[in-house]
Amino acid sequence: MSLTVLAVDDSRTIRDMLKLALKDAGMELHVAEDGVHGLEVLEGIEPDAIISDINMPRLDGFGFIEAVRGQEKHRATPILVLTTESAPELKARARAAGASGWIVKPFDPPKLVKALQMVAG
Repeated sequence: MSLTVLAVDDSRTIRDMLKLALKDAGMELHVAEDGVHGLEVLEGIEPDAIISDINMPRLDGFGFIEAVRGQEKHRATPILVLTTESAPELKARARAAGASGWIVKPFDPPKLVKALQMVAG
């Protein structure tokens, strides 16, 4: 199944790693450098799933997720948080904002692909 994914992360290394992992799985990837940029990119695409970091400049992952959930057309779009954070209170905050799942960096490409297929399928 070919999926279109938006990845929002301020780390160019992570964006490059995601490009490799998802391209190898036949997925189309759009990238953004932070939450503000992510909302701009989201205006022009219809992703099957979104991956978002939490700690980013200008607009963090919590604000990005809340803004995405505030848009009628993206209320049901799965959002996976991909972050170095693992504190339960942060996971709870992300869930309250509308996140669908949580993956801690560094990520395992096959597991990430499987998670995307599960939430978007």
